[in-house]
Amino acid sequence: MTTTTTGPTAPAASRQPATAPAPGADTPSRAWAATALLAGLTGIVSIQASMALSVNWTEVAGDPDAIVADLAERVPTLLVFHTATALCTVLLLVAAAGFGRRLRAGTPAGSLLPAVASGGLLLTSAAALLGGGLDTQFMFALGTPELVNTSGSFYSDWVATIPWLWLGAGVSALAVAVAGLRHRAVPRWIAVVSLLLGGLTVLTGVSPFQYLAGMVAPVWLVVVALGFLLGDRRR
Repeated sequence: MTTTTTGPTAPAASRQPATAPAPGADTPSRAWAATALLAGLTGIVSIQASMALSVNWTEVAGDPDAIVADLAERVPTLLVFHTATALCTVLLLVAAAGFGRRLRAGTPAGSLLPAVASGGLLLTSAAALLGGGLDTQFMFALGTPELVNTSGSFYSDWVATIPWLWLGAGVSALAVAVAGLRHRAVPRWIAVVSLLLGGLTVLTGVSPFQYLAGMVAPVWLVVVALGFLLGDRRR
């Protein structure tokens, strides 16, 4: 009689065919970078519209009646300004979350850099929200007797000031720079661009020329968002 010796029987679970992960299951989407790009572009439109509203400032400065009369002729520009600023507010929220997730993928556990990068863009989003917060109060009332000209003059200063406060984005840029230069968490060129433009944004933002931050930071956001969207391996 022949005796057949068999080895230990493998558990049933181990004999099941391995299931391959779905394509892209472990690869985060780059949609956040596209959203950040749109946030930068709408930020640029917001700043440019704000500048267009003050194009005659030297001629009307100091005269509330003239300021309000000039604004009354620019309601279409006010509508562009409001729409771009409101869109930028919302898009920056997604961009903030995306930057935080992206830096967490490349920085040590417990690093503050992801939170700082997110927080700076959240602060910028709040400034944009406030920057367009008085629009509905004024833009449809311009040219009517109910509008007090001194209040309209104040509104002119408001839209030429608050939406330009992109200092928080400069802090985000510096966080990205440190993450790239110290931890190699992002491509080196993105880190260098973030260091230069972020440093300039923070420098102007903390100075009496704080409004210049609004001209630099949206450009930084557009450039690095394109970099993350098109040339980032980690996503």
